[in-house]
Parts: sequence; C-alpha cells; structure tokens
Amino acid sequence: MKTELILLRHGETEWNALGLLQGHRDSPLSAEGLRQADALAARLSTLSFSALYSSDLGRAMQTAQRIAARTGHPVHSDARLRERGLGILEGLTREEASRQHPEIFGEYATNAPDFVVPGGESTSQRLGHAVECLGEVGSRHPGERVVVVTHGGVLSSFFRHSLGIPPSTPRAFSVLNACWNQFDYHQGAFRLVTWGDITHLRDDSLDDT
Repeated sequence: MKTELILLRHGETEWNALGLLQGHRDSPLSAEGLRQADALAARLSTLSFSALYSSDLGRAMQTAQRIAARTGHPVHSDARLRERGLGILEGLTREEASRQHPEIFGEYATNAPDFVVPGGESTSQRLGHAVECLGEVGSRHPGERVVVVTHGGVLSSFFRHSLGIPPSTPRAFSVLNACWNQFDYHQGAFRLVTWGDITHLRDDSLDDT
C-alpha cells in the first residue's frame, strides 16, 4: 500500500522577506507567513490525514503548530527534516556572503552536492537525513496520508532526488513559501504527484477561517 506524503514548506519568515540565508538559524514567521500558515491549516482542516510531522526548527514548528491548532493533530518534530546548515553564511544576504566569503559562497552557489560550508553541511548530507526520515514515515503509515512541514532547500533536493535529476543541475523550478507538494511512497521509492500548489493562498481560501 502506498503512503501519501503531503510535504509543505513553512510560511514566510522575517528573514525570508529580508533575503537572509537562514540554514539552522531561525526567524519568526512574518505577518504574511502567519497568513500563509493559516491558509494551509484551513485547507488541511477539510482533509483527513493520519499524522503531522515537522522539522524542529522554529519556523517549521510555528507553521505546524498553527495547522495542529486547526486539525487537532499532535506535532511530531524531527531534526532530520531541518534545512541545510549553512554555517558561516547564515544571517547574511547573498550579496554579503559573496563579498565577505567569496570563495566559499562561490562553491555554495555552484550547487556542488558534496561541498560542506564551514560550520555547516553539504546538500547530500542534508538530503540523506531527509530521505531516511521520509522513508521511515512512509513505512510507518502504509495506506495513509501524512503531512510534513519542512524547508525550501530540503524540498528542492528531494524533488531532484525523486525525479533522478543530478543534484548539481541549476534549479529551474520554484519552491514557494507555504507550497503544497505531494509524493507517494511505495516499496522504498518516492513518486511525485503534485508540485508547488499554492491555490490555498488565494484570499478567498481564507473566507471560512
């Protein structure tokens, strides 16, 4: 039996709005991010699902907790769903990172999967954690629907992984805040069903909240 995994990106944070690299450092949801989280909660309140999982970083937990307040599910946090740690680049804009750490930022910007940012980790390390976690979740809930709140970098890497796209391929797709993505898990493999759905963010989707 397949497991339906609804993978969500957290709502917009204050650092997202400022264009700062976050990694493992955190920032609260902005006013827009709170609206986005509530829109996800409203959509999920009409959908039956078995469990709610989240990255343990504050921005993901804040999004998941607003969903939980509407649906009644406990939030199961897991550090393996975290965003990639960006070490010395965290808290900087891309322009600042390029100016202050040109060689490191240059390597980071190439999408080299095994490049470890000083004080952080590589894309392949973070993807390995996420795939392990999502595989366990899929095996734990056969024939069920599960919701997972995670991060843009994780989703971007997981998208490539599931479709067999080389990880160093430049990103030619969007990973928007509060986007809704569905993958089915069956016999150890993931299959993309829906990507980048943000229909719940239309103003009229909040009429019943």
